[in-house]
Amino acid sequence: MKPKHILVIRLSAIGDVAMTVPVLQQLLQQNPGVQITVLTQKFLAPLFEPLERTTVYTIETKGKHKGIKGLYKLYRELKKQNRFDAIADLHNVLRSKVISFLFKTAGIKTVSIDKGRKEKKQITAKENKQLVQLKTSFQRYADVFNSLGLPLKLNTSQYPFSKPTLPATAVSLFTQSKKNICIAPFAKHEEKMYPVTRMKAMVKKLWENKRYQVFLLGGGKNEITILNDWEKEFPGIINLAGKFSFKEELAVISNMDVMVSMDSANMHLASLFGVTVVSVWGATHPFTGFYGWAQPAENAVQIGLYCRPCSVFGNKPCYRGDHACMEQLPEEKIMEKILSIVAN
Repeated sequence: MKPKHILVIRLSAIGDVAMTVPVLQQLLQQNPGVQITVLTQKFLAPLFEPLERTTVYTIETKGKHKGIKGLYKLYRELKKQNRFDAIADLHNVLRSKVISFLFKTAGIKTVSIDKGRKEKKQITAKENKQLVQLKTSFQRYADVFNSLGLPLKLNTSQYPFSKPTLPATAVSLFTQSKKNICIAPFAKHEEKMYPVTRMKAMVKKLWENKRYQVFLLGGGKNEITILNDWEKEFPGIINLAGKFSFKEELAVISNMDVMVSMDSANMHLASLFGVTVVSVWGATHPFTGFYGWAQPAENAVQIGLYCRPCSVFGNKPCYRGDHACMEQLPEEKIMEKILSIVAN
């Protein structure tokens, strides 16, 4: 018997949570009787608002749900408010394992994602590296639901969302006569970032072409400071960082013609709306399975080096010490890709 109400657990990184969205959308489409409750952080709730038959339950990891006692309290809350037929653990970390275990002891079927750690170790190895396309995170998520008895075949020609209504304060930012290009030059880990000074040089070149409206996007305080400086230096460029709520920011992103991003959350957020993404790859690689939903492979800008990828998440320092994967990547290669897309 198919489960009717599923608790889907996916916490943490914005990009990884965003990658669940097209999978859940198609799960609901292909299994009309299914209802979903997503357990995630509160600020990520807007990602799931457009999905039918989906509710969000938020975890307070620094508050009442902190530690083992807090997770047990969370389990009791979830069990009291909902009757789940199955648990889909799309995270497979200590927190999600504890929650899944508690439901399992109550007789609820649970399935956790297989992250493919062995093959990811092989693709990032210094010696005898096996550079092959691994299963995508989207498919790994889908495999969990298939294991729960819910048939799911992913269709990458379908984008999850249409453009939402722009916030009133953002309407005037867009003009039909210009191509809207958003530059998101930062990533959580430095090894995944193109040199900021060289990215700034590209921003300047795009700014000099009056056919383009250039937007900037970042998150942290230091990032906002840098982007504010660029905005002042290049009048007419619009820095979006820190000016909108997450929900509003999604609406703004959906109106871009091109998103230029590192291997970061912005690649995934733009992909949800079918925005073409020029993604820049260094320490990491699209083959590890974290490429944007339905993005053409040729839009990943990278160079071939024997050492790439050196890590799955870009959280390990360059063992060569020269960050060659980014330093040797020509600015012209990124610019050519951007310009070819906006031209078409």
